[in-house]
Amino acid sequence: MKGKLVLEDGSCFYGQMIAGEFTTGEVVFNTGMTGYQEILTDPSYCGQIVTMTYPLIGNYGVNASFDQSRKPFVKGYIVSELCDKPSNWQSEDSLVNYLKKNKISCLYDVDTRAIAKRIRSAGTMRGWIVPEDIDELAMKQVMEVPLDNQQVKEVTTERVYKMPNTGYKVVVMDFGIKQNILDSLHKTGCECIVVPAQTDAAAILSYEPDGIFLSNGPGDPQDAQYAIETITKLITQKPIFGICLGHQLLALAMGAQTYKLKFGHRGSNHPVKDLESGRVYITSQNHGYAVDEASISNLDVTVTHRAVNDGTIEGFKHNSLPVFSVQYHPEAAPGPDDSAYLFTEFISLMAKED
Repeated sequence: MKGKLVLEDGSCFYGQMIAGEFTTGEVVFNTGMTGYQEILTDPSYCGQIVTMTYPLIGNYGVNASFDQSRKPFVKGYIVSELCDKPSNWQSEDSLVNYLKKNKISCLYDVDTRAIAKRIRSAGTMRGWIVPEDIDELAMKQVMEVPLDNQQVKEVTTERVYKMPNTGYKVVVMDFGIKQNILDSLHKTGCECIVVPAQTDAAAILSYEPDGIFLSNGPGDPQDAQYAIETITKLITQKPIFGICLGHQLLALAMGAQTYKLKFGHRGSNHPVKDLESGRVYITSQNHGYAVDEASISNLDVTVTHRAVNDGTIEGFKHNSLPVFSVQYHPEAAPGPDDSAYLFTEFISLMAKED
């Protein structure tokens, strides 16, 4: 079936369509060469149409163990060449069948380089994947469907669950956590108590945790005011480690501001400099917002990490409290594990509070 991507600036990109459903979302691009299944199941992509810039996608198939959440949350998927005959010893099925099974609208045989260039020059914008021959009235109706701005509530866990262990007890605020981030924390020996994003401070402290972990997640951090209010009450109570959306929410709770990046950082190959050690790490990233430099300058915090490509803030720590965060994902799903040391730093903060 022939289909097309229509951007809100009127640009159209044509290709072949799988799943055949109309879909709308914020169109973004990811620069990773591998990890397509992890990307599809990363809750941080909720509400978005993801364009893969690497030209061949699907060549090693799919495997249930690669999933990062209970289901895919992307609104659509765009690739150049879609491989329907994978070859890998771990492959359980093809990506084509995976997309169909999960009803993910996909456009392939598309000039993805042109889409990425358009977004880089004009900025992230809304888009629609539709059949090529859609009539004008149907297209108008599709374009009138509003975008949801409460993605965190869509992706967070519906119930509290625990991952027992013998180490420190950590309450994980689930804003859309990737499974591998949770597993990485658990592998350090921590007992993880995962709670819904709307859980209040009193309920979190009732677990008597040694530390609090603020997870990654989708959307504009300023849409999650309930989480900001909770974190504000927790900052002086326990050691805190925030990642991605958790980093942004922590900054907002401290009185800083966030802003939307022109086209975001999404991929498994983004260089970040640790300002304390001077080392540059290759990181996995997925975010469209950043902490405003001017708004953080008067706070009692120190910027610890910066993006090498554009200089944006990638991490900070409080100068007197055991609180820190990073903007990127310090684990490999997909991507490098250069920054796994941050989980150890969190353990050290909790140890000092004993």
